[in-house]
Amino acid sequence: MEERQHLETTPLRTPLWARLFAPVDIASLVCFRIAFGVLMMVEVGRYIPRIARYYIDPAFNFTYYGFEWVKAWPGDWMYVHFGVLGLAALCITIGLCYRLAAAVFFVGFSYMFLLEQARYLNHIYLLCLIAFLMIFVPAHRAFSVDAWLRPKLRSGTVPAWALWLIRLQIGIPYFYGGIAKINHDWLHGEPMRMWLAKRADDSLLGPLMTQEWVVYFFSYGGLLFDLLIVPAMLWRRTRPFAFVAALGFHFINGSVFTIGIFPWVMAAATLMFFPPAWPRHLRDLIGRALRLPVAEPARAAPPPPLPSRPTRKQNYLLAFLAAYTSWQLLFPLRHWLYPGDVAWTEEGHKFSWRMKLRDKSGSAVLYATDPATGDTWRVDLRSRVKRWQLSEMTGRPEMILELAHRVGAQLEAEGIPDVEIRAHAWTSLNGRPKQLLIDPEVDLMKVERSLFPASWIRPEAPLDPAVEARLSEM
Repeated sequence: MEERQHLETTPLRTPLWARLFAPVDIASLVCFRIAFGVLMMVEVGRYIPRIARYYIDPAFNFTYYGFEWVKAWPGDWMYVHFGVLGLAALCITIGLCYRLAAAVFFVGFSYMFLLEQARYLNHIYLLCLIAFLMIFVPAHRAFSVDAWLRPKLRSGTVPAWALWLIRLQIGIPYFYGGIAKINHDWLHGEPMRMWLAKRADDSLLGPLMTQEWVVYFFSYGGLLFDLLIVPAMLWRRTRPFAFVAALGFHFINGSVFTIGIFPWVMAAATLMFFPPAWPRHLRDLIGRALRLPVAEPARAAPPPPLPSRPTRKQNYLLAFLAAYTSWQLLFPLRHWLYPGDVAWTEEGHKFSWRMKLRDKSGSAVLYATDPATGDTWRVDLRSRVKRWQLSEMTGRPEMILELAHRVGAQLEAEGIPDVEIRAHAWTSLNGRPKQLLIDPEVDLMKVERSLFPASWIRPEAPLDPAVEARLSEM
C-alpha cells in the first residue's frame, strides 16, 4: 500500500523526473538483493569444477572484438579469482560493504564473461548488467550489515528510479526476445522441433516431445510469453495469473533445457513487478496465519514537497538513466545495420537478446598456403583449440576469422612468412542443407576484425521450393 500512498501524493501531472525520485518501499529491493547474491554464489560454485577446462587448459581463448587484451590469470590464480567472486556475492547478500562488493562482483564476473567468446550465453550477459546496476541501486539501506553498522544509512524507502531501473533491465530481454521470435523459422517450429526431438529420450514426457502440437505449443507459447509477460506483470488485474505463468515457464525451461540458474534468476526477478511492499504484506499474512503478534504498520509520513526543478546531483543521475536506457534499447537493434540474415551471418547477434533462435551444425577446416612454394595443407585444429571450442566455432564467422589469424601468426613464427589461411566452413542452419559460410577464396590473413559488414561471409542461398517442401514434411 505504501507505493500506492506515495503515488497518490504524486499526481500524474507531476514531471517524470519528480516521479522517478518519489520514495517507494525498499522491501522488494532488499529481497531482490538477497536473492541475487545467493544465486550468484550458486553460479560461482557451479563454475569452480570447470575452471581448469575453460580458463586454464585451453592454449587459446576466443575473444570479443575490442577486448582482445582480456587474458586469463596465470596458473591457479583463476581459482583465487572465483573465490573473490564468491566472497563478493556473499557480501552482496548480507549487505556488507555493499557498493564495493557489487563493484568487485561486476568487474570480476564481466572479466570471466569476456575471457571466452565460445562460452557466450545471453543470461551471463544479463547477470553482468544486473551486477552493474546493483552498484548504483541503494539496496543496502535496510536488512543489511551496512545499515546495522551505520544507523544513518537506514531507510525504509528508496527512490522509485531504483525499482524501475531493475524492472527495465529485466523487461528488455523478454521484449526483444519475443520480437526476435517473429521470424520464418520460429513460426514454423524450428529450431524447437529439433531440440525437443533430441531431448525426447531424456525426458519423462518421452514421445510426447515429438508431437507437432507440442512443438508449436512451445514455439508460440514462448513467443507470446516473452511479448506479454512484462505488461501482464505491470497490470494489477493480470499480475497473479502472469506470475503463475512465469513460474511455470521458467520451471519448464529449467527442466527441458540446460541453461543453469537463468530460470531461477528470472523467476526471482519477476517479484520486482509486484508492489514494493509485498514482502512486508507477506510477513504479516504469515504472522496472522500462525497467530503470531503482528506489529501495526507505521503510518506513512507525507513525502517532502517536490522541488520546482531537479538538483544538480539529480540531473547527473537522470542523464545516466537516460543514457543507459537509450543504449539498452538501441544496441540490440544494431543487426539491422548489416545485410543478410543475422542468424546466418552472426553480425549483431550477440548482446541482442536473440535467445534460442537458431541451431547450427557443420564443419570448419582451415587450409594454409606457403606463397613462396605454393604448397597448401590442412591445418590440424584439434592440436590448437579444444573440442568444445571447435564445436561452437563452426557456425560463427568471427570466431573462424580470429582462429585463422592465430594459426597464421603461429605459422609465421615457425618460419613461414606471409602465410595465407583460407577456410572451408559448411554450415546447416535450423536443419537446412549445409552451405558454404565463408568465401573459400578469401585469404583470411588479409581480413581485419571489424564492426563493418563482412563481405567475406557468403549469404545463405534460398532453398529450392521442392527441397523446402520435402524438409517441411520431415
